Amino acid sequence: MAKRSKLTGVTPLVTFGQVVRATRMDKGVSQEALADLAGIDRSYMGGIERGEHNLSLFNIHRIAAALDVSIAELMHRANL
Repeated sequence: MAKRSKLTGVTPLVTFGQVVRATRMDKGVSQEALADLAGIDRSYMGGIERGEHNLSLFNIHRIAAALDVSIAELMHRANL
């Protein structure tokens, strides 16, 4: 189980998922379109955005590339 932040009570997985969702929405991309661009199943992408999946670096890279941002930018936005 992912550790919760002592300050916010939110896991890094939830925070990362919120950043993916916000970035996707800022770019006007649907969840289904992002999943297609990243080569990830749409239902799995939903779980990512809800913080339900512990992602591999490979999938983080695929999502960052599909959003046209760097992995570092996603991590920075999530304060990870």
